[in-house]
Order: sequence, then structure tokens, then C-alpha cells
Amino acid sequence: MTFPHLPDGIQLSVRVRPDASEEDLSFVEQIGIDHVFVWFKGETLDLETIKAFRARTAAHGLNLFNAGFLPLCKNSKIHLALPGRDEAIEAFCDYLRMLAEAEIYTTTFTWEVAGDTTSSPKEPARGGAFCRAVDMATLDKAPLSHGRRYSAEELWANFTYFMNAVIPVAEEVGVRLALHPNDPPVPELGGVPCLIHNLAGYRKAFEICDSEYFGMEFCTGCWLEGADNFGDMFAAIEEFVRRGKVFIAHFRNVSAPLPHFVESFIDDGYMDMHRVMQAFQDAGYRGTLVPDHADEMGGSMRGQAGMAFVVGYMRALLERASGIRGNPHGRPAP
Repeated sequence: MTFPHLPDGIQLSVRVRPDASEEDLSFVEQIGIDHVFVWFKGETLDLETIKAFRARTAAHGLNLFNAGFLPLCKNSKIHLALPGRDEAIEAFCDYLRMLAEAEIYTTTFTWEVAGDTTSSPKEPARGGAFCRAVDMATLDKAPLSHGRRYSAEELWANFTYFMNAVIPVAEEVGVRLALHPNDPPVPELGGVPCLIHNLAGYRKAFEICDSEYFGMEFCTGCWLEGADNFGDMFAAIEEFVRRGKVFIAHFRNVSAPLPHFVESFIDDGYMDMHRVMQAFQDAGYRGTLVPDHADEMGGSMRGQAGMAFVVGYMRALLERASGIRGNPHGRPAP
């Protein structure tokens, strides 16, 4: 199937807050970004709020390509079959309908009940910047997060139940669902299995739900965290892009594979990120490439300096990989 709303080639994208100021949106324009995504928060969300936010981004020339809603996209009632599961799934379906009405055709979800996990608030990186870190020596000692130990069979059954309910709605309204891997990609956290902690997890998910509207949020950071335990990242990029299964891609580097890593500056981790950019380009990826987490650099622009740095670096990598200078629709380099 051809999705008419997909971009032509790779588009860089950054996150904008749902309460972003006009100055925030202008900053995104200034660093050369024209595709953005948002995580809506709060207990409820209505169509008017989604449309109003989309109109605000559009006024700055920004394409709101992807929108997630945290209370539904990371929902323990859905994942663990807790009381209220069916109501949460129906709310998820209503959310898909609202996205379609607002002309937003991609959303994301994870199968991790606690979201991404850290073992310390931050760890210092180059020049005193602070970055997310994970040390499994600490996380492995964590108590049960939901009162008991769950089996992988239970979690896969719950996943199947959810997909059987939401995919018919996604197909009907034309909104694609991108599944993010577990972060960190380990078999279990707090007594809850992590279904998407390796390539086999993705393959099983796609066997359970074979739909053009179900794909992956390909996170290079998770792949690098898991390294050989996750699977060959470059082979996976080629395979899943070719199959049309990569809806969104996260682009970040880490200091080392598990059991301990720090989310490094993009040019300071163990992976040559030009190789990764070239792999997405060579595979023919059409979609957004997202810096995901930006390091907290010092100075008066603490919230923006890290994002400006990583976007500039990514733009240079993309120009080198594609041979296109300037914005992605610019002229070929001589």
C-alpha cells in the first residue's frame, strides 16, 4: 500500500511540548526542522485540543507527523490486563479516530508498563553535561513493580488482545501504530517481562498482527544498548525498511552496551552514526528520524543547546549520506 502522507525520503524531526510557546516553535524553525511530534499528557484529551495544537505547529510551517498520548500509549491496565482494560482500549480507539480527524496519521506506543527506565537521575558526560544512564546492577535489585511476577505468555496474550481490538480501527481510519522497543532492552524489569527486547520480539509481534498499519519505532539507541543480544542493527534496518515496517526512527548513540550505558553525545558514543544514517538512506527509508533524547548542556539555553547540536550533526550526516545540500528538498551537491 502507498501512504500518500509519507514524506519523500528521510525527514529530521524533533519533539515539541503540547504547551510549547511561540518562541519554542520558532526555535524549531530556526534549526531547520519542518516535521515535529508531540506527546500529549493529562488524564483526558479531546479533538479540539489536538486540532488546535496542529494548527499552531502548521502556522510555523511544521508538519505534526506523529502524536502520542502518554496515558494510553504506556498503560498498565492494557499491558497487564488489570481492571479497566477494556475501557482503556476503547479510549485508545477513540484516540485513533481523533487523530484521523485532525489529519495526523502516525502514533506510537510501547509495551513497557513503566516507560523507559533509569538507574540514576543523570550521569555526567563531556564537559559536565548530564545524560540518562542505566546500570543493571542497580535495576536488577528493584522490587516487583506490580505486586507479583508476570509470565511472558501472559504479556503476549495481553498484546494479542489489544492488537485484535485496535488494528481494525487503525485500518478503518488510516492511522499507523509504531511500536517502540523496551528501554532498556532486557528480558524482565520489576517482575514484568519486556516483550520487545530483541529482534525475536519484533518478529513475534508482526506474526501476531500482520497489518500494513502496524510497524515499528526503530530505536537505534535500544539496538545499541542491547548490541548482539538485540540483533544485527544494520541487517534489521535493511529488512524492515524494505518491508515498510519502519514508521518512525530514533537516532541516538550510547557509551557502551548493557549492563551499563550512558546516553552519550551523538558523536561520542561507541557507534559511528554516519554508518547508521547511510544504512537508512541506502534502504530507502521514508519517514522521520528523531534525535529522541538530547543531552543537557549548560548555559542560558540549557533546554535548546543540546537539541541544536544534535540536529546540526544529524543534518550534516544526512547531507553526506544523501548528497543533498541544505534542506531535504534542496539541490544536489556538485
